[in-house]
Amino acid sequence: MLTAVILCFILGYITIVFEHPLRLDKTVPALIMAALCWALLAIGFNNGLLSVIDTHDHVYSLIGHAAHGDGGHGDAGHGFSNTLLHHLGKTAEILIFLIGAMTIVEIIDLHRGFEVLKSYVRTRSKKKLLWIVGILGFILSAIIDNLTATIVLVTLLRKIVPDKKERLWFVALIVIAANAGGAWSPIGDVTTTMLWIGNKVSAGGLIQYLVLPSIVCFIVPFFVASMMKPFQGEIHLEDTDNDNKESRKLLSSSTMLYLGLGAIVFVPVFKTLTHLPPYIGMMLSLGFVWLISEYIHPEEDFTQERRNMYSAHKALSRIEMSSILFFLGILMAVAALESLVFGTVMRDGSEIQVGTLRYVAEFLDNVIPNQDIVVILLGFASAIIDNVPLVAASMGMYDQAIDAKLWHFIAYSAGTGGSMLIIGSAAGVAAMGMERIDFIWYFKKIAWLAFIGFIAGAGAFLAFTALMG
Repeated sequence: MLTAVILCFILGYITIVFEHPLRLDKTVPALIMAALCWALLAIGFNNGLLSVIDTHDHVYSLIGHAAHGDGGHGDAGHGFSNTLLHHLGKTAEILIFLIGAMTIVEIIDLHRGFEVLKSYVRTRSKKKLLWIVGILGFILSAIIDNLTATIVLVTLLRKIVPDKKERLWFVALIVIAANAGGAWSPIGDVTTTMLWIGNKVSAGGLIQYLVLPSIVCFIVPFFVASMMKPFQGEIHLEDTDNDNKESRKLLSSSTMLYLGLGAIVFVPVFKTLTHLPPYIGMMLSLGFVWLISEYIHPEEDFTQERRNMYSAHKALSRIEMSSILFFLGILMAVAALESLVFGTVMRDGSEIQVGTLRYVAEFLDNVIPNQDIVVILLGFASAIIDNVPLVAASMGMYDQAIDAKLWHFIAYSAGTGGSMLIIGSAAGVAAMGMERIDFIWYFKKIAWLAFIGFIAGAGAFLAFTALMG
């Protein structure tokens, strides 16, 4: 039965990795995998074939009870149920946080708040444009997450760079900038949000340790790219004066942009002041932005029929719920592996039982004693497979204290390593879908730039932590 749980996870994971060739939404295998893993775990547990372990290293088992036909032990049954509820609760914290953040971003977009950003682009130089959109991507991704920042800037570039061949280069570099910017912010990437909500990193610690490596990861490839032929010369800019005037006429555009971004940034402040979980702060921010959006409008003739076009209800309908359900499936599937007792390891001179992921961590420590190398390899792996389950797995593998060097390095590697392939990050997949970027073109033209940025940032992180330590 133990083999069946692990095999179910592996097959589901492979299906997710090959979602594009299979033409299957990755949400489908994620949900099926999670349900089957817990179902197999429950069947094995109730029949005395498997043991489970909670996050406090308490092991629950019916082995022996089932064999004697006594119907099991009440404490063990409650232990299994509480373990499942605990993991569901931790997953729900992340999902509620993401739903709140995504809704605020959609409200901003409905009120055309992101069009205000066009006023920052007033150059015909390709090199200057590269740095402007890169800096915008780096900063925006730290506030509204790297996926949304990429979508916003790709939409912006479509209005500025009409030639698609020229635009592809800018879009590809935005992916690098957005992933680098999202790595140092607790709200910039799903993985950093997971680590933050999971009390592996603090907002202040994440910024302190990762802002410099992330800047290096962003600047190095952009500096090299700015010397390349595609970013020499000038582009023909479309006349944006009319668009800017129209945008300024919309009363709610700039208001909702700054209000929404401020509300999202307020969440880490709220957590610091109250010590409440981040999703509580996100609920407060969403409620406040929703309240303001009910009373300001982007049109002079604001009828009741038009009100619905700019309401929070409309924003909620635009949220990509498939992504939320994917996170639900993958996080609960990883939780099943974390809860499944796989074997024993030596600790403090005695053997103790550990879950599957912790057992893998012990194995890696024995094979590769240097954890820095393991984390760098995690960065390369995140370019091939989704970084969300990788980080979720690492959270179950290690039990280091909050703001330990390991957690910050995992946040950096998982967040920026995905830039090395176009399919390695949510930002890359979004750009690929919007601009039909060819996988091979990105691999030949951009992958090496992302690689040198990743390695340079990793070197900066290791040097900085060495000086701090």
